[in-house]
Amino acid sequence: MKNFKKVIVLSLISILLLSAVGCTTEPENKVLRMSTTTSVNDSGLMAYLQPAFEEATGYTLEITSAGTGAAIEKGRMGDADLLLVHSKSAEEEFIAEGFDEVRVPFMYNFFVIVGPADDPAGVAGSATAAEAFQKIADSGSLFISRGDESGTHNKEIAIWKSIETEPSGQSWYVSVGQGMGQTLTVADEMQAYTLSDKATFLAHEDALVMHLEETDDMKNTYSMIVVSAKRFAESNVAGAQAFVDWIQTEQARKMIAEFGVAEYGEPLFFNLD
Repeated sequence: MKNFKKVIVLSLISILLLSAVGCTTEPENKVLRMSTTTSVNDSGLMAYLQPAFEEATGYTLEITSAGTGAAIEKGRMGDADLLLVHSKSAEEEFIAEGFDEVRVPFMYNFFVIVGPADDPAGVAGSATAAEAFQKIADSGSLFISRGDESGTHNKEIAIWKSIETEPSGQSWYVSVGQGMGQTLTVADEMQAYTLSDKATFLAHEDALVMHLEETDDMKNTYSMIVVSAKRFAESNVAGAQAFVDWIQTEQARKMIAEFGVAEYGEPLFFNLD
C-alpha cells in the first residue's frame, strides 16, 4: 500500500511538472498588434496574408494603418508590437533612439506618378521622377500632395529637394493632409498629378493615368521593425518575431508574389532576394 501511494504521489508530481513546462513554452500573449502603412492595408495585402499567418502561428493579428509617420508613432507610444512601414529615413530615426531595434527590409513595389489622361505637363516619357517633377513645376500643372508625413509624402519631398524646388505656397501645389486613397480621389476630381504607391493606385477606382513607373528612383521598400522590450516591457516581441519569421517563409513569399496577378495581370508587391 505504501509503495502504491508512493507511485500515485510521484505520478501527480510528474503531471504537475509537465503542466508547468507546458505553461512556460506556450506564449502568454497571443495577440500581435501591428501598426502599418496604408498602402499594404488599403491594397488588401494584409487581409490576404492575415488568415494564413494566424493559422500557421496561432497568433491573432490586430492591424491599424496610417501614414508611415503616424504608424511609427504608435511604436513610440507603446501601441504596437510590430511596425510594417516604408520610409527608410523615418525608420532609421526610430531605430537611432537606442532600444536595439532592427530594420528588416522584405519586399518592395514602386511609386508612380499619376495624373490626367491628357498629361498637360508632358510627364510621360521622363527618365526619372526628378525630371517629371521638374516638368510639373515648370508648367505650373496642378499637383496634389498627401502632406501627412507618410512614406509616400517623404518620398515626394525628397524628389522636390533633388531638383531644388520648394513647392509649398505655389498656386499649383495643394497639400491635403490625407491618406493615399483620399489624395487620389482629390487628384481625380481636380484632374491633377500626384505621387502614389502603385498598389494603392491600381486598387483605387478613378480616371487618372500612370505616366511614370518603375524608374530607378521610384523603388519603394517595405520593412519590419519589432518594438523592443527595452522600449516597452509589455511589447509582444515573441509574436512580432513570429511574423518576421513567417513573412520570410516560402509560403508567405509565394503569396506575396501572386498577390494582384489574377486581378491586374501583375503582382502588386515583390519579394526582396
